[in-house]
Amino acid sequence: MRNTWRGLTSMRTALVLLFLLALAAIPGALLPQRSLNAQKVAQYLADRPTLGPWMDRFQLFDVFGSFWFTAIYVLLFISLVGCVVPRVYDHYRALRTPPVRAPRNLSRLPHHFATSAERSPDEVIGNARKQLRGWRVEVRPGERDGEVTLSAEKGYLREFGNLVFHLSLVGLLVAFAAGKLFGYEGNVIVIADNGPGFCTTSPAVFDSFRAGNVNDGTGMTPICVRVKDFKADYLKNGQAEMFTSNISYQAGGDLRTNTWRDTTIQVNHPLRVGGDRIYLQGHGFAPTFTVTFPNGQTRTETVQWRPDNASTFLSSGVLRIDPPGGMYAGDEERRKNQIAIEGLFAPTALMQGTLLSSAYPRMDDPAVAVDIYRGDTGLDTGRPQSIFALDPELERQHRLTKEARVNLRPGESTTLSNGTKVSFDGAKEFVNLQVSHDPAQNWVLVTAITLLGGLLVSLVVKRRRIWLRAYPAADEASTVDQRRTVVDMGGLARSDQAGWGGEFDRLRARLLDDAPPTAAKTTGE
Repeated sequence: MRNTWRGLTSMRTALVLLFLLALAAIPGALLPQRSLNAQKVAQYLADRPTLGPWMDRFQLFDVFGSFWFTAIYVLLFISLVGCVVPRVYDHYRALRTPPVRAPRNLSRLPHHFATSAERSPDEVIGNARKQLRGWRVEVRPGERDGEVTLSAEKGYLREFGNLVFHLSLVGLLVAFAAGKLFGYEGNVIVIADNGPGFCTTSPAVFDSFRAGNVNDGTGMTPICVRVKDFKADYLKNGQAEMFTSNISYQAGGDLRTNTWRDTTIQVNHPLRVGGDRIYLQGHGFAPTFTVTFPNGQTRTETVQWRPDNASTFLSSGVLRIDPPGGMYAGDEERRKNQIAIEGLFAPTALMQGTLLSSAYPRMDDPAVAVDIYRGDTGLDTGRPQSIFALDPELERQHRLTKEARVNLRPGESTTLSNGTKVSFDGAKEFVNLQVSHDPAQNWVLVTAITLLGGLLVSLVVKRRRIWLRAYPAADEASTVDQRRTVVDMGGLARSDQAGWGGEFDRLRARLLDDAPPTAAKTTGE
């Protein structure tokens, strides 16, 4: 167990797990994810009846919540904590430990300089100590009579930056995990042009909602939003350049005073209210149809249709309309006269004979190509149905009958066999808004900044060590000459040796400025 723990908490293992985490995230980017688009996942499974279920067993459509991704994440967290915490203690002990003693043979170091001076050893070492400001310096007596040594180190900030980097990485992982545990995220489609809007009072108001593992969707920040308009800027080739929407919102005390505040949101420029963010993610079109029943009563509906082509925004969808109450004698008769409109919408119509397509994503010349059905649309069955397509079983069971297939432009209409009139009134734009709550987002920002700062410090600061040994020179009779001192200087780069030779020469000139050039001897790489 001890060996397993040592292996898990080694830096090599942490790097391997970090690589595996990045590798495991690739399927989440390439495959549709159920938390983001359940319909695409269902279509993906339907198109691959053999391979799809096996992929689903391995949770490839829920990558970031899968057991294997979570296992890598947890192991990486444990490895980093077990690797970094002991290094913090070791660094603390290193800061309290004086620089190491001078090596016995300084000439073996990569950089060495030997000279003599007309001063005493104490004067030589004292002058050098004054020049080494910002260095950790320790002066000790040597082995010879009258010998004095000096040990100096700098660059401890490099290791500190390295530790800050790794601690910040751990903090970043913790902040991400806390955001997933206590946060929530909901998507809702809102019709522009001052539609009814929505309020974050319950998960039921969202078209899709994903709560954190310890969040059941209650206690959400109350915010009300109405969308005033939407504008999309396009390039000449039809590519979207920017989405902009003017909205009104209420939050906090505004809800008690019924005060609406105006603001503008764009892609990557959300509305921030407290700990919540409201993003503008996309848009589409919602055709409006008016159905006039034989008795003169009318029903008007505007429902969003799904963009099937991202470049031209040719959209598909369905609209179901129930007759007004009391128009028919019983529920059975009323269900037989429900109206369903299914087809395509083109914001800029391009007709190829009777086939409709779209030439441009902006709504310059809208038109629809629709099939109109009469009969039981399944509204009363209680079964969930797609808002973008009819259930084909209804037509196969003859519960729905196709009454017409027509192309309509705004203001045009068609009349069914029983006298019901269906008119196309045009279309409105809708926006897709995402409400995201992440209580750890500020900590993510702080840890990311400290992570970059620690990385910068560890890359810029260099670790250096130098030693000086000064002792009285001996003449030919082996007697000590107190007027002349032999000085040895050695240097070692603990980590990066780039540029250390030039720095060593500058230090030598500064510390031993009175050394005679003829007496100097240097060795280096």
